[in-house]
Amino acid sequence: MQPSPILGAILAGGRSRRFGSDKALALLPDGRTLLDHAVAGLAPHVAEVVICGRAAGLADRPGPDLGPLGGLNAALHHARARGFAGVLSSGCDMPVYPAALPVLLIGSDPSFVVGQPLLGWWPSSLADELDAHLSEPNSRSIRGWTERTGARAIVADGLDLPNINRPDDLTLWGLGSP
Repeated sequence: MQPSPILGAILAGGRSRRFGSDKALALLPDGRTLLDHAVAGLAPHVAEVVICGRAAGLADRPGPDLGPLGGLNAALHHARARGFAGVLSSGCDMPVYPAALPVLLIGSDPSFVVGQPLLGWWPSSLADELDAHLSEPNSRSIRGWTERTGARAIVADGLDLPNINRPDDLTLWGLGSP
């Protein structure tokens, strides 16, 4: 039996307040953006990659300004409608997606990386549950969503997982400057 394909989702709709400019478009020394690196890092592990929360990508669902959950919701509905088993998610500010990470994350239940909850696995069957979550009064935090779903918390010790939130982080991780 052929396993169901997996959708990759880059959650890229943030406001980049700490970065000071659109960090998804920050150029690295190789001439590619952080967003380009995030897509390239995730692509080998999935059948298709979508970008959520940006023009020319999947629009946040059910509307804008819902944080990463709006993008994840769009990805879950896209995945379910197209027969994907689930969604591997990453932020646009995470330029590396180690090969060992999908093995740790993917299972029958949702999961996320401790300290970097945008790195996660979300079965497509959660699409309606996320609709319900977003329609209720709550903080719309990814952590609240992980609690609601009972997602497994994965410790990714030993994996290089840079997360770029400020321009100085580019230098810290040896990626250059914005």
